[in-house]
Amino acid sequence: MKPSHLQIWSSSTLLFFLLLSGCSKEEENPADTAEAYLSEWQQQNYAGMYDKLTPDSRSKLTGDEFVERYTKIYDGIEAKNLIITSNPKTDLPLDKNVTELSFNYHVAMDTVAGPVSFDHQLKLVKSVVEKEEKWLVAWGPSLIFPQLGEGDKVKVQTAKGARGEILDRKGNGLAINGSMPQVGIVPGKLGDAGEDVKAKLAEKLNISVEEINRKLSASWVKPDLFVPVAVVPKAEADLYKDMPGVAVQNKKLRVYPYADAAAHLTGYIGEINAEQLERLKDQGYAAGDWIGKAGLEQVYEEQLRGKRGVTVSVVDAGGEVKEVLAETKASNGATIQLTIDAGLQQKIYGEVRQDAASAAAIDPVSGDILSLISSPSYDPNAFQQGLSSEQYNKWNDDPRHPFLNRFSKSYVPGSVFKIMTAAIGMDNELLNPNETKQIDGLTWTKDSSWGSYFVTRVHSVGQVNLLTALIHSDNIYFARAALNIGTELFTKEAAKYGIGEQLPVPYPFSKSQLSNKGIQNEIQLADTGYGQGQVTMTSLHAALVFSALVNQGDIVSPRLIMENGESRPPVIWKKQAMSPESAGVLKEHLVEAVTHPAGVGHGTYIPGASIAGKTGTAELKAAKGADGLENGWFIGFDAKKPDLLLSVMIEDVKGRGGSGYVTKKVKPVFQYASTR
Repeated sequence: MKPSHLQIWSSSTLLFFLLLSGCSKEEENPADTAEAYLSEWQQQNYAGMYDKLTPDSRSKLTGDEFVERYTKIYDGIEAKNLIITSNPKTDLPLDKNVTELSFNYHVAMDTVAGPVSFDHQLKLVKSVVEKEEKWLVAWGPSLIFPQLGEGDKVKVQTAKGARGEILDRKGNGLAINGSMPQVGIVPGKLGDAGEDVKAKLAEKLNISVEEINRKLSASWVKPDLFVPVAVVPKAEADLYKDMPGVAVQNKKLRVYPYADAAAHLTGYIGEINAEQLERLKDQGYAAGDWIGKAGLEQVYEEQLRGKRGVTVSVVDAGGEVKEVLAETKASNGATIQLTIDAGLQQKIYGEVRQDAASAAAIDPVSGDILSLISSPSYDPNAFQQGLSSEQYNKWNDDPRHPFLNRFSKSYVPGSVFKIMTAAIGMDNELLNPNETKQIDGLTWTKDSSWGSYFVTRVHSVGQVNLLTALIHSDNIYFARAALNIGTELFTKEAAKYGIGEQLPVPYPFSKSQLSNKGIQNEIQLADTGYGQGQVTMTSLHAALVFSALVNQGDIVSPRLIMENGESRPPVIWKKQAMSPESAGVLKEHLVEAVTHPAGVGHGTYIPGASIAGKTGTAELKAAKGADGLENGWFIGFDAKKPDLLLSVMIEDVKGRGGSGYVTKKVKPVFQYASTR
């Protein structure tokens, strides 16, 4: 046998066994029995341990019972890294007549509740087995744990730490821990009218009787147990109290007070599935745990989730705790405070909730993200209250895709992109804002090399400079400006605005881009100049670009999480994306584009304010001249009070006023913001 830590003895130990061997050399050494027993224990070979018990010990429980007890206890406490060391006493008066002796040992292990260690003694008894004397172990429950007596049990209790909450900048709850009334059935109290009660309950809850029966047929259900059926609004709780066998209890659950207005931002939690459990089981997750499934609940899962507490204790037959063996305290998840203004979030959503839309609002000076909107939406509370298959299918099959998070996706920006083209041209002295160009007609093509391709505009204005081009949103002017800049320089300068980069914010936004494979030709460059072609941007990134007009050419870095609930000095993401001079010219021109009665952004004009804004209409066509959808944009801010910069994109505005439809949605938001 190879040496092990159980076989490393001191000189005094050897003396002990020399004294003990005052018997004949053939007499069994008790240390061998002790070592073998402890070795089997460390290997968790419980059957091998049982073989070394005294006949009296084995008369009290069978081998199967012995193995089952150890297995249940060790599996229950998730025992790992079991190490057992021996330390026999040397001062016992021993002679041939000694029939009992004690053998000290030390046990250490890791458990689900933390490390456990203890010192104890084996009682070795010289026993006669089949006419042969043997040293065997007199077993009792205390050998498992010293505190364990007859009739006692080892109990594992868990306690869940509360999930952290998500708050807005003012402390309003966006995702909080609350409770709702839960309607359920106590089967044993249904009585003879059970079928009628279930039918009435199903009708009130708008579910099927079959669904109720499925819940009642679960394996754990007993006549006297409350079987949850559905969560109901607090105002409806009293409707179920007089139904035989039906009871109402308060259920702790996640609550989303702003419901569909903030659903794509907060996301929601749900019960962990088998695939997630397999992937995350080493991180402390267990079956039945809840986990972030979407939005910030998913992005910040690690910070938000409470850590489970576990206690391993010895309890008596009455369930009273005799001693705690190991304990890990539960810990609550972190509360996350956002820069979001919940009131503004609700106001913007209220304006666009009937549309397919994406919106972002920022403070252009601080970079605080004040709102992120995706519409249509869904109510995340339904996932906590018991989402019916009918409701889920209704959302999932809706052609408007309410589960799609539009604010995280990028879209063709259309004419709102023109300020970037203008700034690139001015900063490289390739566009003089005061120079007037003669542009005739509603269509333009560079030369015959373009074949049948042409650029169109809405207003036929012959003499065009930068101001009139912005007032009338002249595509031809900006297409020609882009061609004058050239592909290489345009691409290089666009990178200064973060095109192609991940936004510096802890949320999975799509990257904006000029094209999939780079601008391929002059036609694509011309289309890019006025925000068509393959250009795509998120509503947030577009808003950040416009922040340069407020910050003398600097693009502010966005912030979504407030550290310790405090404001911060502005942080710049892109220093001098455009020059201060270009930023100043564009800001003045965009105020005029709203103030001027013929301006395409005039729908957002508010007397007394100084709204600087740009509309955009992104055409989604398979080919030039083909019929297609149109998405409308508006991005703007109050130049006198630049504490709100709003970027809104609404899908399918063709036939509804184009970008003018968007300005009607935006104006009430600026009016609301002025009263905050």
